Amino acid sequence: MEFSFDVDALLPERITVLDQHLRPPARRPGTTTPARVDLQQQIMTIVDELGKASAKAQHLPAPITSASRMQSNRHVMYVLKDTSARPAGKGAIIGFLKVGYKKLFVLDDREAHNEVEPLCILDFYIHESLQRHGHGRELFHYMLQKERVEPHQLAIDRPSQKLLKFLNKHYNLETTVPQVNNFVIFEGFFAHQHPPARKLPPKRAEGDIKPYSSSDREFLKVAVEPPWPLNRAPRRATPPAHPPPRSSSLGNSPERGPLRPFVPEQELLRSLRLCPPHPTARLLLATDPGGSPAQRRRTSSLPRSDESRY
Repeated sequence: MEFSFDVDALLPERITVLDQHLRPPARRPGTTTPARVDLQQQIMTIVDELGKASAKAQHLPAPITSASRMQSNRHVMYVLKDTSARPAGKGAIIGFLKVGYKKLFVLDDREAHNEVEPLCILDFYIHESLQRHGHGRELFHYMLQKERVEPHQLAIDRPSQKLLKFLNKHYNLETTVPQVNNFVIFEGFFAHQHPPARKLPPKRAEGDIKPYSSSDREFLKVAVEPPWPLNRAPRRATPPAHPPPRSSSLGNSPERGPLRPFVPEQELLRSLRLCPPHPTARLLLATDPGGSPAQRRRTSSLPRSDESRY
């Protein structure tokens, strides 16, 4: 893929690594460029044109690689340049490979969900006229060394049949682990995950009862105290030395004293025997001639003032 500007001077190395800043690489010593030329704009033009060519080759409705997408994401783009002589003498671009780390939920061979953040192949394109010349393998191998990953550790976003055949031919990646998203992972993906992966427990079948945890079991061992007043033990209340003062202001209720304790049955009967008889009972005993001597003695021992009332 050729451009109107000098690609060979803009990209001095055979493989150039571009990040989200899209800064032009360091230029060779002795190379001069007019000040009015915007080198970053040329880089953005290369990225946009490569994205359009890749979308057309994969029959996508819109490009998935562009300068604006690169600037808004932390992706890395490897651009392969053609160093052979061209009629115009300005060089050309062979293809590119875009990668980036993404947080994914993937299934393992036991269908357990795993939250991982692997390096993903996001876009891969080699110009149609230069395919099957080893350029794709050269670019892919450079990326693996630069990122320090193994081929089976990668996750591929919506790979084409050409890419799947490419991975099978050069890296023996054939057996895939079925997923519910658009990413494809291969057997051995979970064997050596260099970034730490946080695995989620497998989904329980419906109807399973979750057992008590250790904290729940400890909680069940603790005796719960009943609420007031059920938590107060019955005991005899001692009369206070001074009665509580009554409230003298409106709106303030008097202080509530202690609850009266429960009186046993024997004490209740004893207090009834010691209690003086009611005046009506005395009158009935006095008018009854057949009363017992004890009742008459009790009635006769009353003071005169009481007898004069009836």
